[in-house]
Amino acid sequence: MMRRRELLIGSGGIAFAGLVSPTPSPAGALPSYDEAVRATWAPLRSDGGPQELVRYATLAANSHNTQPWKFTIGAQRITIAPDFARRCPAVDPDDHHLFASLGCAAENLVHAAAAAGWKAAPVVEGDAIVVMLERAPPLTSALFDAIPRRQSTRAAYDGKPVTNDALRLLEQAGTGAGISVIIITERSRIANVIDYVVEGNTAQMRDKAFMRELKSWLRLSEGDAVASMDGLSARASGNPELPAWLSRLLLPLVFTENSENDKYRAHIQSSAGVAVFVSDRSDKAHWIEAGRACQRFALQATALGLKQAFINQPIEVPRLRGQLASFLGLGARVPDLVVRFGAGPELPRSLRRPVEKVMA
Repeated sequence: MMRRRELLIGSGGIAFAGLVSPTPSPAGALPSYDEAVRATWAPLRSDGGPQELVRYATLAANSHNTQPWKFTIGAQRITIAPDFARRCPAVDPDDHHLFASLGCAAENLVHAAAAAGWKAAPVVEGDAIVVMLERAPPLTSALFDAIPRRQSTRAAYDGKPVTNDALRLLEQAGTGAGISVIIITERSRIANVIDYVVEGNTAQMRDKAFMRELKSWLRLSEGDAVASMDGLSARASGNPELPAWLSRLLLPLVFTENSENDKYRAHIQSSAGVAVFVSDRSDKAHWIEAGRACQRFALQATALGLKQAFINQPIEVPRLRGQLASFLGLGARVPDLVVRFGAGPELPRSLRRPVEKVMA
C-alpha cells in the first residue's frame, strides 16, 4: 500500500510541501526527450502537494495532446476549466473533444486524490469541473496504478482475442452516468467500423483546414517535442528520430491518404475489439462524463495488460457520426468516442507541460 499523502488544507486553499522537480539540465539547455519523459511520467510523489494531483490529472488522454485545460487550486477543491486558446476548431468545432479531455483529466484526478487520502467528487459547473475534496483514508487501486503506464498506443496489436472476464471489466469501467459503452469483437462488425474510419480519414485528409491544424500539432523531432511539451510527437508514434528539417521535407511523401488508410486498416484489424462510448444526450456534461468513462476504460485496459488508441474519425465527420449511430442502433443516443484495444507493444511516451504552465 502507498503510504499516506499529506496534503494540508488551509483557509486560503490547499497548502503544499516543496514540489520535487526533475534534475535541471545545464543553464539554457533543454532536457533530452527521455529525461522529459521520466519527469512527465514519474510516480506520484508523497511530498508534492496538490500540484502533484494536477500533474497526475494532466497524464490523461486528450485530443491531439493539446492539453486544453487550466487548473485552479482552492480551499478543498481543484477546478478544471477549458483553455480555449488550445482548441482545435477544424477537427472539433463544437469543442466536444475538448470537454471530453477535461473529463479524462478529472477521472485521473479522482484516482490520484484517493491514493493521497482524499475523496474527490467532481461536479460540472458551467464550462468547468469543480472537484471537491474531503479527507478520507488513502485508497489505491489498479486504476490508480495504471495512470503512469497508460498511453494511446498507435501501433499494430497482436490480433489475439480478450477473455470474457476482461471484456466484462472493460464494460464496467466504460459505463457512467448517462454513458454506456458498446464493445465490438465480431470481425464482420469490426470491418464495418474500419470502413467508417477510412472514409472519415479520407475526408479529413482532403480538408485543407483540417490538415493545417493537424500539422500545427505535429512535433516532428525530439527537440520540437521537448520545446513545446505538447502535440503529437513522431517519437511517441514509433517513428525514427530525424532532424526537423528533414522530417518536414519527407512528410508529404510518407504522410499520404493511401498510406494512412492502409495503416488504419491494419491497426484496427490487429485489434481485439473496438469500444464505442455512447451518450444519452449531446451536451457538455455528457461529453465530460464520456471522457471520464473513456479514461476509466483506458486505465482498466492498462491494468489488464492491454493497449488502446483512438479512432475517432467517424465521430469527427458529422455525416459519418449519424451513420455510425444508425449502424449501432442507437436511436436518439449519440456516439461520443471510439477506441480500439488489444495486446500490443510499448511505444515511447508523449510529453506533458509542467504544472506551472497549466495553472490558471
